Amino acid sequence: MKFLKFLCSRLVTFIFVIILGMTAVFLIPRFMPSDPVEAMLGQMTSKSNSMDMAAIDAMRKTLNENFGLEGTLGEQYLGYMKRVIFTQDFGPSLTMYPVPVKDLIANSLPWTLGLLGISTIISWLIGNSIGLLAGIRKDKTYSKILEGIAICIYPIPYYIFALTLIMLFAYIFPIFPLSANFNVSGFSWENVKTIIWNSLLPALSLILTGTGWWVISMTTLSRNTNEEDFVAFARMKGLSERKVIGRYVLPNTILPQITMLALQIGTIFNGALITEILFNYPGIGSLIYRGILQADYNLIMGTITISIFAVTTTTLIVDLLYPFIDPRVRYN
Repeated sequence: MKFLKFLCSRLVTFIFVIILGMTAVFLIPRFMPSDPVEAMLGQMTSKSNSMDMAAIDAMRKTLNENFGLEGTLGEQYLGYMKRVIFTQDFGPSLTMYPVPVKDLIANSLPWTLGLLGISTIISWLIGNSIGLLAGIRKDKTYSKILEGIAICIYPIPYYIFALTLIMLFAYIFPIFPLSANFNVSGFSWENVKTIIWNSLLPALSLILTGTGWWVISMTTLSRNTNEEDFVAFARMKGLSERKVIGRYVLPNTILPQITMLALQIGTIFNGALITEILFNYPGIGSLIYRGILQADYNLIMGTITISIFAVTTTTLIVDLLYPFIDPRVRYN
């Protein structure tokens, strides 16, 4: 009974956040000063002087229907919600008309998941391992050095690392290509090696900055937990240091890190916007940038709506799994 009550409350919150987020995504692009339909008509008429007003008006009506801009704001909103919820259709893209937005997202999403998903998990594993060691062995010189490096790295934006890596390993030491080249087709080990080789620099810029945060947070958590009475009691019982860390320190410090990992996995659907632009990486971040730059309503709404669904879904899954990860948490 408690579980059903807990599940219902979380599902209500989940649905409310989804609706609120989708409403914001629908309204914000419409506050932009540019009109995508008029911009597209302007491009067409500039290339052809033979179009009469009747043809332009008919085309304007067709484009408004395709972009969901026909009718009042309320009618547009209801049409948008129906399309997204029931058919997952965001309409055609302005920048690549008449290609559907969902096809563009489907082509770009694997690249973003591959880059940000792998780099996020690697930085989480490395950062938490170093942070756990630095927190427990706080008096050791190497722990202080590792923590100091993390503190210096964390405030630096990832795109600064990206620019530094480009200057070092593409200009000064031309080891990697300046701009990523993913002109591959089909699955083969050569294509896989090409993708990995072109993804190393953008991945490294994300891993370095991400590791800094995980080291700092895990160091603080493990250091505080290591000073708790139950940990001191475990050592007094004669348990080995490995058992003390594995049974008492790690389980009590890893929960907040798992929550943050789940949230970060949800946000990777946004893409690493500046990194993808700098390295010419064909991910979701590049799509968002293109949509904002050219006032592509459907592309903006499609990419950000996917991100909203991802973040809220991962948060819901973590909430439901918490009692299984930590028995002290109950469905209240």
